[in-house]
Amino acid sequence: MNNTQTIATLASLLIGKPKMIQHGSKEVLSGIFKEPTKESHFVSRMGIQGDGQGDLVHHGGEDKAVCAYFQTRYPYWEALFNRSFAHGSFGENFTLSHWTEDDLFIGDIVTIGEVTLQISQPRQPCFKLGLRNEMPALPMLSQQTGYTGFYFRVLKEGYVHAGQQFNIVDRHPAKVSLAYANQMMYVEKDNVEAIRKVLEVKELAASWQNQFTSRLEKLLNN
Repeated sequence: MNNTQTIATLASLLIGKPKMIQHGSKEVLSGIFKEPTKESHFVSRMGIQGDGQGDLVHHGGEDKAVCAYFQTRYPYWEALFNRSFAHGSFGENFTLSHWTEDDLFIGDIVTIGEVTLQISQPRQPCFKLGLRNEMPALPMLSQQTGYTGFYFRVLKEGYVHAGQQFNIVDRHPAKVSLAYANQMMYVEKDNVEAIRKVLEVKELAASWQNQFTSRLEKLLNN
């Protein structure tokens, strides 16, 4: 299992329905405000019972059924901004007690209770993360650091609750980490060979496959 700890705990389970939030002179619908729940909730292939997204074009769906963030990243942001960040500040459904973007591979399969999940793509922070925390620079900083969190797709549905244990049961042989994919998406944008390596992972979410494929075509045609 490499050197990665294969077990983590669901430190917080968070859900929230979309609501209107102020964005400059207008309002936008967003589900980025999540609240912790101690109850068990059903996790389906399309998301978590009681949860929702405002922008169904860029959020939700089978490839992005569950958004996850790492508890171990919170101290970095708290030290950087000299303020506290509660679980859910990054709009996640799952706050994981361990791991980071360096530890998990796209395509890894993870179980929690009766639910089986697969890592599908890094989270792509948008302006709503800045609105959520009243910090407009946060989405760009999240991209630049690679501390983005990620999405799960659901392979086997079932109920989950906070405190349950995650287990990595199958590591993807390509070993393309979330951190590596982030590096290619946001930093090494012209690295043709690295982009090809990421695209070899067929379990990568369709939206990221499309973005990398389009970028690769442009690089090869220039």
